[in-house]
Amino acid sequence: MAGANIRFDKQADGGYLLDVKGYGCPHVQIYTEKALKKLASGEELSVVFDNPSSGESISFMCMLDGHSLLERKDEGGTFAWRIRKA
Repeated sequence: MAGANIRFDKQADGGYLLDVKGYGCPHVQIYTEKALKKLASGEELSVVFDNPSSGESISFMCMLDGHSLLERKDEGGTFAWRIRKA
């Protein structure tokens, strides 16, 4: 979507945040996969997105690659998922 900005930042707790609100499939999964490649094994990524169908893609990717989905929150149409890299 026009005007959407991707945000990828290291957080104070040592984890990482990927904000891809405003993007649809397959972009959310692609950006999540790219972000996870930058992390070391065991590090955590919080992904914030607002496209409900992207959750299925992220779940499938995590299952295939062995990443752990630690938390899934739905906050009124905005999703916040926490993933631990395999």
